[in-house]
Amino acid sequence: MVGDVLLDRDITGTADRLSPEAPVPVVADTHSTDRPGGAGLAALLAVREPDWHVTLVCGLGQDGPGARAGALLEEAGVDVINLATSGTTPVKTRVRAADRTLLRFDTPTAPLPLGPLTGQVRARLAEAAAVLVCDYGRGITSHEELRQALTNAAGGRPLVWDPHPKGAVPVPGTALAVPNADEALLLTAETGPRDLAGDAARAARLRSAWPVTQVAVTRGSLGAVLVADPEAHPQVVPARPAVGDTCGAGDQLAVTAALMLGARQLPSHALTRAVDAATAYVRAGGPASLTTPPTTRPLGPLELAERVRARGGRVVGAGGVFDLLHAGHLSLLEQARRLGDALIVCINADTSVSRLKGDDRPVVDEQERAALLEALDCVDGVLIFGEDTPEEILAQLRPDIWVKGGDYAGRRIPEADLVDSWGGTVVTVPYLDGNSTTARIDRLTQRAGAR
Repeated sequence: MVGDVLLDRDITGTADRLSPEAPVPVVADTHSTDRPGGAGLAALLAVREPDWHVTLVCGLGQDGPGARAGALLEEAGVDVINLATSGTTPVKTRVRAADRTLLRFDTPTAPLPLGPLTGQVRARLAEAAAVLVCDYGRGITSHEELRQALTNAAGGRPLVWDPHPKGAVPVPGTALAVPNADEALLLTAETGPRDLAGDAARAARLRSAWPVTQVAVTRGSLGAVLVADPEAHPQVVPARPAVGDTCGAGDQLAVTAALMLGARQLPSHALTRAVDAATAYVRAGGPASLTTPPTTRPLGPLELAERVRARGGRVVGAGGVFDLLHAGHLSLLEQARRLGDALIVCINADTSVSRLKGDDRPVVDEQERAALLEALDCVDGVLIFGEDTPEEILAQLRPDIWVKGGDYAGRRIPEADLVDSWGGTVVTVPYLDGNSTTARIDRLTQRAGAR
């Protein structure tokens, strides 16, 4: 990795009153947390990935904040090669309360004086499986010796470039450049629309202007748009909804893209994984997730439910067969998701469905039913149970709210006593009439017989 390092500092406290001097919140009971910022944060994210060794070639000021950032990086297992001969390290300070940033103030920044490139840097670039450049506009990407070394490295391994409007253009041979939408606007000096078409057009313009193979304009919660050929249709990678601290999400995306390309994934696949990783990072709490051990697999539904509860959120559960997914199912699930912070769907296993509905059911097997449900933005996880009723799986999930369709209105739901036992609530939501899997199967059977 190559880039500019900052020191990020979060001052976190409580804010439950306004100052008598001005209509501003008073932040009390504060504590301060330091972490590497800029390319330092990207390196911290990369070194958490198993089986990857990370070297960071950087400009790090010869001052207290620089020493602090360097120590944190080395403590995390990052090999730091500092090219700066003097200078100061910018400090970016956020004042936060209730998981929100109230104020941010930055110390002045200036380009750092950099020394000559060392043989160690050339050797690390030559042996790297992938290279990521994180430009934060402090001059490291203008270092001529380093640019030549990066150009040489790009000839034998994927190089991902995360640009900055005040930085240098990517070197020839760059596999993928990943400006965000705001950076793309500044880099193209355009005032066009801030929408998908505008972002795609700016990606195409940068692809034509830069000596790079592909450009992906990242669009925050909207995902990314990828352009390989300015004359061809762009590829769009949507993101799942995510709410949380977005600080560092762009770094997570760039890191994952570089790692995936280093593992010989196609650029479109690498970008898809990168968007998913950035979304997961935001959902996990952004920079706060750096204090928890990294996970090498997605959270299971029960683990996700525990994490949501630990943060004071509400877990919603819904159950059923969900054979031949239809509009009635979608209506139920979308309404259920709005009732809390995560929706876990419990579905009957194939053996359970056959006992309840006959040997000709289900039409769709349990794994495909689960995959279809998990693909819905409103569903956060799926559990499969083999019993005829969901009591056993409910006792493990312990949802705060258990949702059934409006066709249950007016009658007692069998599992209601169990849900009541831990303080949960059973509700029904309006039923979308005219949607029945059994009736639909009967109609299809009749049509098939008529032929």
